[in-house]
Amino acid sequence: MASWWTISVPDEERAIDLNADVGEATDAVGIAVERALLGLVTSAHIACGGHAGDEASMRDTVLAARDNGVRVGAHPSYPDRDGSGRRPLKMTPRDLSSALEEQIGALVEVATSVQATVQSIKPHGALYGEVGRGTSSCDALLAVALELCGPETWLVLPAGAPAVARVHAAGLNVLQEGFADRAYRRNGELVARQVAGSVYSDPSQAAIQALGLALEGEVITQEGMTLSLPVDTLCIHGDSPHAVAMAHAVLRALAEAGVAVTAPPARRP
Repeated sequence: MASWWTISVPDEERAIDLNADVGEATDAVGIAVERALLGLVTSAHIACGGHAGDEASMRDTVLAARDNGVRVGAHPSYPDRDGSGRRPLKMTPRDLSSALEEQIGALVEVATSVQATVQSIKPHGALYGEVGRGTSSCDALLAVALELCGPETWLVLPAGAPAVARVHAAGLNVLQEGFADRAYRRNGELVARQVAGSVYSDPSQAAIQALGLALEGEVITQEGMTLSLPVDTLCIHGDSPHAVAMAHAVLRALAEAGVAVTAPPARRP
């Protein structure tokens, strides 16, 4: 299945989606950062109650995304607020499916009430890694995505993940994701957050990494190796205090390189 940009943009142009994870902030400063990001990105994945977020934050964030012309996506996780969704949980397939149905269903309901549509799903934290590996968690998310959002849904997965082929076989399109603000390991996974240097604070570093991913499909790992990653969408985390400066730097670098920043089509070709 083709990358979305090969069928939505002329061959001589390059295009990429820029997304942010939002709806997680609870303080005024964090919310202000998220709102500023929603004026810069093309897609937003909104926390929907698993690791963060509630009905009020979902509504406010969906409205802000809609009003900025930003595509709305769901950001479900293991139900683990204490661990911010970053700890793997042992859950039966049925329990995980129920948790995902509750989270994604809640965002779909909120979005529908304000004439918006949930067009993509990106798992958060530990669940993101598990789904990307193509485990039973991936099957659970696929089933819920098809049931609640339909076959037009885009599933956002780590670039090059084993689950990409599995999701395509199930009939959903995939956006392969790269990170502008996180360090990579040579196996393609992100460096754990507790490791020094794993989370970038320098906007120029994020811009350089974004440009390499967008133009060459390459990133320099923490070990100094060049890793090839096919990327359709770039992420900037909304919980970083430097997120807005990074987004500006990334957008400037992409524009200077002639890369268009645009969301994928609402429905698959």
